[in-house]
Amino acid sequence: MKSKDFQVKPGSKVDLKKIDTDDTGDFDGPEEVAPAVDKKLGRIADLQERLYAEGRRALLLNLQGMDTSGKDGATKSVMRDVNPQGVEVTSYKAPSKEELAHDFLWRIEKHIPARGMIGVFNRSHYEDVLVVRVHDLVPKEVWSKRYDIINAFEERLDREYCRVVKVFLHISKDEQKRRLQDRLKNREKLWKFNPADLSERKYWGDYRTAYEDVLSKCSTEHAPWHIVPADKKWYRNLVVADIVQETLEDMDPKFPKLTFDPATVKIE
Repeated sequence: MKSKDFQVKPGSKVDLKKIDTDDTGDFDGPEEVAPAVDKKLGRIADLQERLYAEGRRALLLNLQGMDTSGKDGATKSVMRDVNPQGVEVTSYKAPSKEELAHDFLWRIEKHIPARGMIGVFNRSHYEDVLVVRVHDLVPKEVWSKRYDIINAFEERLDREYCRVVKVFLHISKDEQKRRLQDRLKNREKLWKFNPADLSERKYWGDYRTAYEDVLSKCSTEHAPWHIVPADKKWYRNLVVADIVQETLEDMDPKFPKLTFDPATVKIE
Protein backbone atom coordinates (compact mmCIF):
# COMPACT_ATOMS: atom_id res chain seq x y z
CA MET A 1 0.00 0.00 0.00
CA LYS A 2 1.33 3.39 -1.04
CA SER A 3 -0.07 6.85 -0.42
CA LYS A 4 -0.18 7.40 -4.19
CA ASP A 5 -2.89 4.72 -4.35
CA PHE A 6 -5.23 7.20 -2.67
CA GLN A 7 -4.00 10.34 -4.40
CA VAL A 8 -6.20 12.30 -6.78
CA LYS A 9 -4.38 12.74 -10.06
CA PRO A 10 -4.16 16.47 -10.91
CA GLY A 11 -6.67 17.38 -13.59
CA SER A 12 -8.83 14.29 -13.09
CA LYS A 13 -12.57 14.37 -12.46
CA VAL A 14 -13.63 12.80 -9.16
CA ASP A 15 -16.87 10.84 -8.80
CA LEU A 16 -17.22 9.93 -5.11
CA LYS A 17 -20.08 7.53 -5.78
CA LYS A 18 -17.58 5.25 -7.53
CA ILE A 19 -15.16 5.14 -4.58
CA ASP A 20 -15.92 2.56 -1.89
CA THR A 21 -16.14 4.11 1.57
CA ASP A 22 -15.91 0.65 3.19
CA ASP A 23 -12.75 -0.46 1.41
CA THR A 24 -10.04 -2.02 3.59
CA GLY A 25 -7.54 -3.01 0.93
CA ASP A 26 -5.96 -6.40 1.59
CA PHE A 27 -6.67 -6.29 5.32
CA ASP A 28 -9.42 -8.01 7.29
CA GLY A 29 -9.39 -6.28 10.67
CA PRO A 30 -7.66 -3.99 13.18
CA GLU A 31 -5.64 -6.77 14.81
CA GLU A 32 -3.97 -7.49 11.49
CA VAL A 33 -2.73 -3.91 11.01
CA ALA A 34 -2.01 -2.94 14.64
CA PRO A 35 1.72 -3.83 14.55
CA ALA A 36 2.19 -1.93 11.27
CA VAL A 37 0.38 1.12 12.66
CA ASP A 38 2.54 1.12 15.82
CA LYS A 39 5.66 0.95 13.68
CA LYS A 40 4.47 3.80 11.47
CA LEU A 41 3.60 6.01 14.44
CA GLY A 42 7.03 5.40 15.93
CA ARG A 43 8.67 6.39 12.67
CA ILE A 44 6.49 9.50 12.39
CA ALA A 45 7.60 10.51 15.90
CA ASP A 46 11.25 10.08 14.92
CA LEU A 47 10.85 12.09 11.72
CA GLN A 48 8.90 14.81 13.55
CA GLU A 49 11.76 15.23 16.02
CA ARG A 50 14.18 15.60 13.13
CA LEU A 51 11.87 18.14 11.47
CA TYR A 52 11.69 20.12 14.73
CA ALA A 53 15.45 20.00 15.25
CA GLU A 54 16.18 20.95 11.65
CA GLY A 55 13.90 23.99 11.93
CA ARG A 56 13.80 24.77 8.20
CA ARG A 57 10.55 23.29 6.93
CA ALA A 58 7.03 22.46 8.12
CA LEU A 59 4.25 20.00 7.31
CA LEU A 60 0.56 20.90 7.12
CA LEU A 61 -1.90 18.00 7.29
CA ASN A 62 -5.34 19.17 6.17
CA LEU A 63 -8.24 16.87 7.15
CA GLN A 64 -11.65 17.36 5.57
CA GLY A 65 -14.76 15.20 5.54
CA MET A 66 -18.44 15.00 6.36
CA ASP A 67 -19.50 15.19 10.02
CA THR A 68 -18.40 12.06 11.98
CA SER A 69 -15.91 11.06 9.25
CA GLY A 70 -13.15 10.91 11.87
CA LYS A 71 -11.09 14.09 11.68
CA ASP A 72 -10.59 14.11 15.45
CA GLY A 73 -9.99 10.37 15.58
CA ALA A 74 -7.42 10.41 12.79
CA THR A 75 -5.58 13.30 14.44
CA LYS A 76 -5.41 11.56 17.82
CA SER A 77 -4.26 8.31 16.24
CA VAL A 78 -1.62 9.61 13.83
CA MET A 79 -0.17 12.18 16.25
CA ARG A 80 -0.23 9.76 19.19
CA ASP A 81 3.51 9.39 19.65
CA VAL A 82 4.86 12.74 18.49
CA ASN A 83 6.26 15.38 20.83
CA PRO A 84 3.38 17.79 21.58
CA GLN A 85 5.82 20.70 21.36
CA GLY A 86 6.19 20.06 17.65
CA VAL A 87 2.49 19.87 16.71
CA GLU A 88 -0.27 22.47 16.49
CA VAL A 89 -3.87 21.37 15.86
CA THR A 90 -6.39 23.94 14.63
CA SER A 91 -10.13 23.31 14.39
CA TYR A 92 -12.08 25.74 12.24
CA LYS A 93 -15.65 26.58 13.19
CA ALA A 94 -17.96 29.21 11.70
CA PRO A 95 -15.94 32.41 11.15
CA SER A 96 -16.21 35.19 13.73
CA LYS A 97 -17.33 38.72 12.95
CA GLU A 98 -13.70 39.83 12.90
CA GLU A 99 -12.73 37.00 10.53
CA LEU A 100 -15.60 37.80 8.19
CA ALA A 101 -14.31 41.37 7.96
CA HIS A 102 -11.12 40.06 6.29
CA ASP A 103 -10.22 37.98 3.26
CA PHE A 104 -11.25 34.32 3.68
CA LEU A 105 -7.61 33.23 3.99
CA TRP A 106 -6.83 35.69 6.78
CA ARG A 107 -7.76 33.35 9.61
CA ILE A 108 -5.92 30.49 7.89
CA GLU A 109 -2.63 32.35 7.49
CA LYS A 110 -2.38 32.84 11.25
CA HIS A 111 -2.24 29.10 11.85
CA ILE A 112 0.12 27.92 9.12
CA PRO A 113 2.76 25.91 11.03
CA ALA A 114 6.09 27.57 11.73
CA ARG A 115 9.35 26.07 10.54
CA GLY A 116 10.03 22.82 12.36
CA MET A 117 6.38 22.20 13.15
CA ILE A 118 3.60 19.87 12.04
CA GLY A 119 0.24 21.61 11.73
CA VAL A 120 -3.05 19.73 11.57
CA PHE A 121 -6.18 21.43 10.27
CA ASN A 122 -9.56 20.01 11.29
CA ARG A 123 -11.52 21.62 8.46
CA SER A 124 -9.85 24.56 6.75
CA HIS A 125 -10.01 27.21 4.03
CA TYR A 126 -11.94 24.67 1.97
CA GLU A 127 -15.05 25.47 4.00
CA ASP A 128 -15.13 28.64 1.89
CA VAL A 129 -15.90 26.58 -1.22
CA LEU A 130 -18.02 24.00 0.63
CA VAL A 131 -20.42 25.28 3.27
CA VAL A 132 -20.67 28.75 1.70
CA ARG A 133 -21.61 27.09 -1.58
CA VAL A 134 -24.09 24.58 -0.16
CA HIS A 135 -25.86 27.19 1.95
CA ASP A 136 -25.53 30.00 -0.59
CA LEU A 137 -23.73 32.26 1.90
CA VAL A 138 -21.82 34.10 -0.81
CA PRO A 139 -22.55 34.46 -4.54
CA LYS A 140 -21.26 31.84 -6.95
CA GLU A 141 -19.17 34.48 -8.72
CA VAL A 142 -17.28 34.87 -5.41
CA TRP A 143 -16.74 31.28 -4.27
CA SER A 144 -16.09 29.94 -7.79
CA LYS A 145 -12.94 32.08 -8.02
CA ARG A 146 -11.55 30.72 -4.77
CA TYR A 147 -10.29 27.43 -6.23
CA ASP A 148 -7.54 29.24 -8.11
CA ILE A 149 -6.80 31.46 -5.10
CA ILE A 150 -6.43 28.37 -2.89
CA ASN A 151 -4.17 26.62 -5.39
CA ALA A 152 -1.90 29.66 -5.60
CA PHE A 153 -1.85 29.95 -1.80
CA GLU A 154 -0.85 26.31 -1.31
CA GLU A 155 1.76 26.53 -4.05
CA ARG A 156 3.31 29.50 -2.28
CA LEU A 157 3.46 27.59 1.00
CA ASP A 158 5.10 24.61 -0.68
CA ARG A 159 7.59 26.79 -2.53
CA GLU A 160 8.60 28.71 0.57
CA TYR A 161 8.89 26.06 3.31
CA CYS A 162 5.64 24.20 4.13
CA ARG A 163 4.62 20.88 2.58
CA VAL A 164 0.84 20.63 2.23
CA VAL A 165 -0.91 17.26 2.46
CA LYS A 166 -4.68 17.07 2.11
CA VAL A 167 -6.87 14.14 3.13
CA PHE A 168 -10.57 13.71 2.45
CA LEU A 169 -12.08 11.16 4.84
CA HIS A 170 -14.69 9.44 2.68
CA ILE A 171 -17.61 8.13 4.74
CA SER A 172 -21.01 6.78 3.68
CA LYS A 173 -24.31 8.32 4.73
CA ASP A 174 -25.31 5.04 6.39
CA GLU A 175 -22.12 4.96 8.44
CA GLN A 176 -22.66 8.55 9.49
CA LYS A 177 -26.13 7.59 10.72
CA ARG A 178 -24.66 4.76 12.80
CA ARG A 179 -22.07 7.05 14.35
CA LEU A 180 -24.62 9.72 15.18
CA GLN A 181 -26.82 7.07 16.82
CA ASP A 182 -23.81 5.83 18.81
CA ARG A 183 -23.24 9.34 20.13
CA LEU A 184 -26.81 9.49 21.40
CA LYS A 185 -26.36 6.18 23.24
CA ASN A 186 -22.93 6.92 24.76
CA ARG A 187 -22.91 9.45 27.60
CA GLU A 188 -19.19 10.06 27.08
CA LYS A 189 -19.79 11.00 23.44
CA LEU A 190 -23.14 12.72 23.86
CA TRP A 191 -21.45 16.11 24.21
CA LYS A 192 -20.30 15.78 20.60
CA PHE A 193 -23.85 15.43 19.31
CA ASN A 194 -25.30 18.53 17.70
CA PRO A 195 -28.93 18.45 16.49
CA ALA A 196 -27.78 20.73 13.66
CA ASP A 197 -25.85 17.76 12.26
CA LEU A 198 -29.19 16.17 11.39
CA SER A 199 -30.29 19.13 9.30
CA GLU A 200 -26.93 19.07 7.48
CA ARG A 201 -27.62 15.47 6.43
CA LYS A 202 -30.37 16.83 4.20
CA TYR A 203 -27.64 18.47 2.12
CA TRP A 204 -25.61 15.26 1.70
CA GLY A 205 -25.85 15.26 -2.08
CA ASP A 206 -25.00 18.96 -2.32
CA TYR A 207 -21.94 18.51 -0.12
CA ARG A 208 -20.82 15.50 -2.15
CA THR A 209 -21.01 17.55 -5.35
CA ALA A 210 -19.11 20.41 -3.71
CA TYR A 211 -16.42 18.02 -2.47
CA GLU A 212 -16.09 16.47 -5.93
CA ASP A 213 -15.29 19.92 -7.33
CA VAL A 214 -12.78 20.59 -4.54
CA LEU A 215 -11.02 17.27 -5.11
CA SER A 216 -11.03 17.71 -8.89
CA LYS A 217 -9.96 21.34 -9.04
CA CYS A 218 -7.56 21.56 -6.11
CA SER A 219 -5.46 18.40 -6.28
CA THR A 220 -2.12 19.64 -7.58
CA GLU A 221 1.45 18.42 -7.83
CA HIS A 222 2.50 20.67 -4.95
CA ALA A 223 -0.55 19.94 -2.74
CA PRO A 224 -2.33 16.71 -3.69
CA TRP A 225 -5.63 15.49 -2.31
CA HIS A 226 -5.95 11.94 -0.98
CA ILE A 227 -9.32 10.17 -0.74
CA VAL A 228 -9.27 7.78 2.23
CA PRO A 229 -12.08 5.25 2.82
CA ALA A 230 -13.28 6.07 6.34
CA ASP A 231 -16.13 3.71 7.21
CA LYS A 232 -13.62 1.52 9.06
CA LYS A 233 -11.77 3.63 11.61
CA TRP A 234 -8.82 1.26 11.88
CA TYR A 235 -8.20 1.33 8.12
CA ARG A 236 -8.64 5.10 7.99
CA ASN A 237 -5.97 5.52 10.67
CA LEU A 238 -3.60 3.14 8.89
CA VAL A 239 -3.88 4.99 5.58
CA VAL A 240 -3.54 8.48 7.08
CA ALA A 241 -0.48 7.35 9.06
CA ASP A 242 1.00 5.94 5.86
CA ILE A 243 0.42 9.22 4.00
CA VAL A 244 2.03 11.28 6.77
CA GLN A 245 4.98 8.92 7.09
CA GLU A 246 5.65 8.83 3.35
CA THR A 247 5.50 12.62 3.17
CA LEU A 248 7.98 13.05 6.02
CA GLU A 249 10.25 10.37 4.54
CA ASP A 250 10.25 12.29 1.27
CA MET A 251 11.06 15.54 3.11
CA ASP A 252 13.92 13.65 4.80
CA PRO A 253 14.59 16.08 7.67
CA LYS A 254 18.08 15.97 9.20
CA PHE A 255 19.43 16.77 12.61
CA PRO A 256 21.52 19.95 12.31
CA LYS A 257 25.28 19.59 12.04
CA LEU A 258 27.14 20.21 15.26
CA THR A 259 29.12 23.41 15.58
CA PHE A 260 31.42 21.92 18.20
CA ASP A 261 33.32 18.71 18.96
CA PRO A 262 31.54 16.80 21.75
CA ALA A 263 34.83 15.15 22.68
CA THR A 264 36.24 18.51 23.76
CA VAL A 265 33.37 19.26 26.14
CA LYS A 266 34.08 18.70 29.82
CA ILE A 267 31.27 18.96 32.33
CA GLU A 268 32.64 19.65 35.82
